[in-house]
Amino acid sequence: MRVHVADHPLITHKLTMLRDERTPSPMFRQLVEELVTLLAYEATRNVRVSPVEITTPVTATTGVLVSDPLPMVVPILRAGLGMLEGMVKLLPTAEVGFLGMARDEETLEPTTYAERLPDDLSDRQCFVLDPMLATGGSLGAAMEFLFRRGAKDVTAICILGAPEGVAAIEKAVEGRDVTLVLGALDERLNERGFIVPGLGDAGDRLYGTV
Repeated sequence: MRVHVADHPLITHKLTMLRDERTPSPMFRQLVEELVTLLAYEATRNVRVSPVEITTPVTATTGVLVSDPLPMVVPILRAGLGMLEGMVKLLPTAEVGFLGMARDEETLEPTTYAERLPDDLSDRQCFVLDPMLATGGSLGAAMEFLFRRGAKDVTAICILGAPEGVAAIEKAVEGRDVTLVLGALDERLNERGFIVPGLGDAGDRLYGTV
């Protein structure tokens, strides 16, 4: 598994604003969108492209376009939905699937409650969106779901991660082609399974507590 922790002053600047408990939901949503676009730039570094012949106003030349079958972007509901706009802004030709997963706050185990994905993902590059890589349970389960559908090339984009979550994903995907892109790798998890220093519950801060 390849792990890339973004190291850019603009990412750190936006993360600082995200972490601040005084940041209101509208600004929080905007910051998430901007952050994901920056992270998506790194995550799509190896997106598949094919050569094409075009004619500019000056001459004929060869360029590249994103290859078919198009990449599949998979936000994990509900918090991953807040990352979708930032991702498709950079990769507008991508197709979008949805995977609904919830974490039991007592056992910290994930359950799948909804999905909208192709039955066969064997030729697709898949980009999974999940704001917080805490225990790794939800993201690991989501990746396993994609692998069962035939996916072989999976990249996960997370705003924050904890060392425990990274280790859990590395163990879960051993031997598979997986890339993990993080905005920051934080210190640890607390006794409730929240990232420290973190930014709280990303879903609640995006959409409220209802």
